Amino acid sequence: MVQENKGIDHNPIRGIRSSLLGMLVNLTLAIIKATAGVVGHTYALIADGIESSMDIVSSLVVLSGLKIASIPPDEKHPYGHGKAESIAAVIVALALILAAMIIAYQSYREIITPHLTPAPWTLIVLVLVVVTKGLLFRYVIGVGKDIESTAVKTDAWHHLSDMLTSVAAFIGISIAILFGKYGKHLSNADDWATLFMTTIILYNGIRLLRPAVDEIMDAAAPKEVSDEICRVAAEVNGVILIEKCRVRKAGLGYIVDLHIHVDGKITVKKGHEIAHQVKKAIKQSRYAIFDVSLHVEPAKVDE
Repeated sequence: MVQENKGIDHNPIRGIRSSLLGMLVNLTLAIIKATAGVVGHTYALIADGIESSMDIVSSLVVLSGLKIASIPPDEKHPYGHGKAESIAAVIVALALILAAMIIAYQSYREIITPHLTPAPWTLIVLVLVVVTKGLLFRYVIGVGKDIESTAVKTDAWHHLSDMLTSVAAFIGISIAILFGKYGKHLSNADDWATLFMTTIILYNGIRLLRPAVDEIMDAAAPKEVSDEICRVAAEVNGVILIEKCRVRKAGLGYIVDLHIHVDGKITVKKGHEIAHQVKKAIKQSRYAIFDVSLHVEPAKVDE
């Protein structure tokens, strides 16, 4: 039985478009936030601008990774160029960690350095930023899930971290404006809030780094993926047993190593036909399968 491919779009074009959109939005926001931070006397907005600048670099890395990953296999890369997407995800995650460290350091410097109370109008800028970043995150994470791209999903979480930084800045600036006159720590509330949010950004960076590294190290695909592939293969007429089913992610798709048992009394030609049907069924499953290595063995008598 052969399934229809459904549910997942394996075309990297959507990921490339989401990266280009992210770069355009982040460039605009970086300029707005940095300018508002300088004029409005708040490093929280300047830090937010730095985060948006890092997002531009991240989106550029994702864009490059997706373009390379979409290159067809060649003599030097018979399994394709999918690992470029995983490498891009690693770079983006490391950029997120680096951004958190830079912002934390600068926030600490601002805390110990006296400065003017933030201007109230900077809160309006932050509201617009939070809404924009929230919408961008929802769009990009949706694309990342649709095309099963670790790099795109990592880029989406980069957008979310930027939004969280803006939320922290909004809370901190609000406290500084309303209660800053009651003490130094309250007047620096925007810097303390930004420092606190760097811990969340750092956590997300580390969390996103792990699956990207796993893909580079050829870790096993999620159990639901291998279970689905085994189920599809087992439903092909002539397959008696699935002995081994190893699946690993390669860019936007998967590579499968499969051992099947068939009736030992059939001809080699018939066994080859069954193997061909298994490969066809697997490649038409809901997952993008780039390559299937299939080994056919005769079933034991008691099977």
